[in-house]
Amino acid sequence: MQNIKLSDYTYDLPDERIAKFPLSKRDESKLLVYQQGEISHTIFKNITDYLPENSLLVFNNTKVIPARIHFQKSTGAIIQLFLLHPILPTPVISLAMEVTDSCVWECMIGNRKRWKKDDILNQILMIDNQEIEVKAEIFDEDRNHVKISWQYAVGSSQLANKQANFDRKIDCLLTFVNLIQFLGQIPLPPYLNREAESADYETYQTVYSEKKGAVAAPTAGLHFTQEVLQHLEDHGIKQEFLTLHVGAGTFQPIKVENIIEHKMHNEQVIFTKKNIENLLANLGIIIPVGTTSMRTLESIYWFGVKFLKGDNNPLLIEKLYPYQHENLPSTEESLQAILKEMEKKNVQEITAETEIFIFPSYQFKLCKGIITNYHQPESTLILLIAALIGEDWRKVYNEAMSKDYRFLSYGDSSLLLP
Repeated sequence: MQNIKLSDYTYDLPDERIAKFPLSKRDESKLLVYQQGEISHTIFKNITDYLPENSLLVFNNTKVIPARIHFQKSTGAIIQLFLLHPILPTPVISLAMEVTDSCVWECMIGNRKRWKKDDILNQILMIDNQEIEVKAEIFDEDRNHVKISWQYAVGSSQLANKQANFDRKIDCLLTFVNLIQFLGQIPLPPYLNREAESADYETYQTVYSEKKGAVAAPTAGLHFTQEVLQHLEDHGIKQEFLTLHVGAGTFQPIKVENIIEHKMHNEQVIFTKKNIENLLANLGIIIPVGTTSMRTLESIYWFGVKFLKGDNNPLLIEKLYPYQHENLPSTEESLQAILKEMEKKNVQEITAETEIFIFPSYQFKLCKGIITNYHQPESTLILLIAALIGEDWRKVYNEAMSKDYRFLSYGDSSLLLP
């Protein structure tokens, strides 16, 4: 494994080049097309014209949740919780979204020093003219695990009726995912340096978002409209949807010169038997929409390797696992191993974890290109792009800078085909 220095993957990004707001029309963003070293420019709605024939586009259909929650202490101090991963009663995000009375999440805690272990934070919400009392308390101080619980507020004049109807209403009203729609805020990337506005609740979601659980949007997908998706289908470009719930680690800067020492946060991925079958049927030109789809696709290959090797922990891809093995199976053999495992266990879906770290020297197994935005200097995502197109990443970024492209989450896009 080669020694990679972080300082080799930086560039100057003036603040005025960071797109603080999206365009009014998603598909009219600029699109830089890089194909075998050559660069051309168009707008995103024309992307169909530049995709290779028989391409399979793979989308991440995760949906951003309002993961930023504020409580105010009696002293006036504001405590901010940023939801990271569910812990109890289940670590499976889709199930954690449906709990109906309490749950424990690992959180980033803002103003942590003002929150003592025995302090219980309270907040009253009005949901459909009913008072809901929400509490937050420290569950595990060392791990930043926070218990959040909710119930009908004591003292309401309608308490008796509410309690009588509690079991009937709780499923439709007070699941955790419904609660945080009222309790939380959309967690915009910190580099936007602004509070979320009402419009962000729509614009910071892809039009195909479905599975709730991400704390950041898969932003390459923000450029797609229903019209673009239909145009792709009309021209024979196939589409596949799987899930990676994007974690806060996507914003985590690398703070070490030797990038190998960077801590990667694991993210939950969900894929189906149908996903694997469709990937097997389209191994020619698979193009992920965004870095999250790329990480999911490449992780899927390594899940298959783990099944073939009889690994004791087959549903977690550790950050350096792909760099530690030789004499690897083909992509087809790996995907077939996953199908065999699913058939053996009679399951149609797998939920797993990945902390895969893709950087130069990585050998791609499924992905033949990528649709992606422009990423922060010295980030894991720049390293991923450099792994795909080598030193030409700098050529692409210099070109985008010189042509007044807008950068980062709400910025413009690129199609990279090495």
